[in-house]
Amino acid sequence: MLRRLYEWTMAKAGHPHAEWWLALFAFMEASFFPIPPHPLLGLMCLAEPRKAVRFAAIATVASVLGGLLGYAIGYGLYDTVGTQLLAALGLAESFPKAACYLREYGAEIIMIKGATPIPFKLLTITAGFIAMPLVPFILASIVSRSISFMIVGVLFRLFGAPIKRFIDKYLGLVTVGFVVLVVGGFVAATMLGGGGTSETKAICEQATPAASATA
Repeated sequence: MLRRLYEWTMAKAGHPHAEWWLALFAFMEASFFPIPPHPLLGLMCLAEPRKAVRFAAIATVASVLGGLLGYAIGYGLYDTVGTQLLAALGLAESFPKAACYLREYGAEIIMIKGATPIPFKLLTITAGFIAMPLVPFILASIVSRSISFMIVGVLFRLFGAPIKRFIDKYLGLVTVGFVVLVVGGFVAATMLGGGGTSETKAICEQATPAASATA
């Protein structure tokens, strides 16, 4: 079954409208959709390695635009939409810590954490909630999303055929690895403070929903 699903997805990734699907997934994932666009990006790069960097650029632009939607949700719709959305995604407990660290470090957190498996939507919604300045938010998002997607694009552009052969042979292991990566991202989101001073970390690790509502 896994093999059939893989082959079916590969066929869709080579569809004439695959780029639009990639852009849609990247846009939605940055604000409210739980599934990351990286699997589709990887499969599209496998199907057409010469277009890998182009696909990565499409994902980057769409994700930054989707991040603006996440920002808008946090800025103007947090009480009505944002709280329910974060709860549905299992990110409600991580939100106070994210707000604390974003207030303390701003764009630095977006650039560093946005390039990791930590859900980007958590950062975009939180940035809007704390009214992070828009220009630094956009620039930091471009950096973090470029790193996240361009690594995939460049690797597939340089090593497309060998990577495809490896996945064809070890599909089960690749699937398990991807699941571990995604789960690891959500675990990392619960431990958002990976850096900073011990005092800041102590404060943010103790952050509560009530505390996050105050600037």
